[in-house]
Amino acid sequence: MSISKQFLKSKPECKVTFEWEAKEAESVAVAGDFNNWETTQLPLKKLKNGKFKGSINLPIKNSFEFRYVVDNSWVNDDNADNYVWNDFAGDKNGVLEL
Repeated sequence: MSISKQFLKSKPECKVTFEWEAKEAESVAVAGDFNNWETTQLPLKKLKNGKFKGSINLPIKNSFEFRYVVDNSWVNDDNADNYVWNDFAGDKNGVLEL
C-alpha cells in the first residue's frame, strides 16, 4: 500500500500513483470524489508481483476523499494524508492533500 505524488512542472497538476498489495484479489480500483465515486473509472493493473498499480493526474491545491475497492469491498489506505468521517458509508475516507 503506497501513494506517490509527482508534481508536474508544465501544468498545475500532480500525478498520483496508487499501489495496493493484494495477491489473492481479482480486482482493485480507486474511487473518490475526483471521479464521482465510480468504481470502474480507475481500475488498477495487477502486476506479476501481486501488487495492483495505477495513476491519475489531479489538480493541485486541492484535497480529495478516496477509498480502494478490493473485490467489491471498500478499504482505506494506511498511507492517506488524512481521514474524514463519511456518514453515508458509516466509516472514514482517506484524504489526498495536493
